[in-house]
Amino acid sequence: MGEAFIIDAVRTAVGKRGGALAEVHPADLGAHSLTALVDRTGIDAGAVDDVIMGCCDTIGGQAGDVARTAWLVAGLPDHVPGVTIDRQCGSSQQAVHFAAQGVMSGTQDLVVAGGLQNMSAIPISAAMLVGQQYGFTTPFAESPGWVKRYGDQEVSQFRSAEMIAEKWDISREDMEAYALASHQRAKAAIAEGRFDREIVPIGDFTVDQCPRETSLEKMASLEPLAPGGRITAAVASQICDASSALLIASEAAVRDHGLTPRARIHHLSVRGDDPVWMLTGPIEATRHALAKTGLTVDDIDLFECNEAFASVVLAWMKELDVPHSKVNVNGGGIALGHPIGATGARLMTTLLNELERTGGRYGLQTMCEGGGQANVTIIERL
Repeated sequence: MGEAFIIDAVRTAVGKRGGALAEVHPADLGAHSLTALVDRTGIDAGAVDDVIMGCCDTIGGQAGDVARTAWLVAGLPDHVPGVTIDRQCGSSQQAVHFAAQGVMSGTQDLVVAGGLQNMSAIPISAAMLVGQQYGFTTPFAESPGWVKRYGDQEVSQFRSAEMIAEKWDISREDMEAYALASHQRAKAAIAEGRFDREIVPIGDFTVDQCPRETSLEKMASLEPLAPGGRITAAVASQICDASSALLIASEAAVRDHGLTPRARIHHLSVRGDDPVWMLTGPIEATRHALAKTGLTVDDIDLFECNEAFASVVLAWMKELDVPHSKVNVNGGGIALGHPIGATGARLMTTLLNELERTGGRYGLQTMCEGGGQANVTIIERL
């Protein structure tokens, strides 16, 4: 089987809900990252075999195969196709997987993988993350087949986050301390310019908007999302807007196009877990990935585990004995936001740059996804 290499990776800065990117059409939002990727790599855009982008809530401006639309809006060649995929929060991480698999199979040589999401523009996106506050009802829970198998119990990210906090004995104070660290790390990364290489400007917008000036005292004053619960908005990811893109290439493409790889895809897999618990997927998926590769937690230099909720990452760290010093070192979704369809590629872009900055070899990325799923990607810096 052939190798798949990451040639380059870019992203927009993340705009907060109603912020700098709120009025940008989703196709134009995606086009910004695609244009920047082509420009930075110097690749002949006509040589790209496919464009695979993650996006959830494909309605309105995100409908009609927005990956294809974004490529065309960017002014890139008509003959290059595009496809939009939805694996919920892991959509653009899965886009990277499909791109790498196409290259590794020998059926493709150059594939663009990425994601986009304008959560400000599509209210349903907001509902996915803030659940019943916005009157969100899980569509599949209305299926007679679903009810027969799982009953009519509530299925939501909020319930899952609460159940995880209870099962793994994670206190509200634990989660708030973790959330504060996420903000502190993100603000330090911004101040030190750690994201400068990966962010491509949209106009004069170049700095992530979501990190907050907060404190444990401010967090403690918030009401929980459920009466008597532990989860508050402070320990959940933020609604936001962004796009991201990576160029994945085969060995032949590297040679024929004179490209310089930045990393190699060492492992990719995806696993399912209990869909009612929903957010526990990264635990078993990470175990599976480490077992398949023969690597251990000690072998991994950096981890990105998406901060959908603090309880998700803290439970995953407990189960796998992963030190916080290796996890989301530049902050995560609690501070930087979680633009659902774009997050997977955004995390990988940041992981790649941080491996290069620190001289690490292996980086592992995982994230919880709707339906109780989780992708795991391990990349090796070159």
